[in-house]
Amino acid sequence: MNLSMLRYLAIATTTLLLDQLSKWSALSNLQLGVPEPVLPFLNWLLLFNPGAAFSFLAQSSGWQRWFFTILGILASIYIIYLLRKSLNDKLLCVSLSLILGGAVGNVLDRIMYGAVVDFIDLHYANWHWPAFNIADSAICIGAAFIIWGELRKSFGKSAQSH
Repeated sequence: MNLSMLRYLAIATTTLLLDQLSKWSALSNLQLGVPEPVLPFLNWLLLFNPGAAFSFLAQSSGWQRWFFTILGILASIYIIYLLRKSLNDKLLCVSLSLILGGAVGNVLDRIMYGAVVDFIDLHYANWHWPAFNIADSAICIGAAFIIWGELRKSFGKSAQSH
């Protein structure tokens, strides 16, 4: 394994550790479903999400735990493949590393708790964004970086072609 690949796996591992440490802290210090105000727009709020993003399929009978676990494992394997294949694209590899760390973090939750541990509650007045965690944030940031990188490539090519 080359040094570049190790660097990207270190980013994924750091993301995973930050995610799991933050969830451990939430599990140790928060009561389930009881908001702890932090800022006027932010609460710590311990919840378990047995579904996917925005609680998709959360009300299902339990099959979704293993479905999303297997899906997360398969996605992680594919991301490692993409990392190895794309080592010359630094932004893509950092993005994939963030997504990998987040995916593994949420897979571990599903295995250990049967659901993903969420604890970040953003809100305004009576409107609340669905609760999320560090893994979810890393996945979203990684996806945004991929989109940004692709847009930069696309606009760079179109500007050069004129």
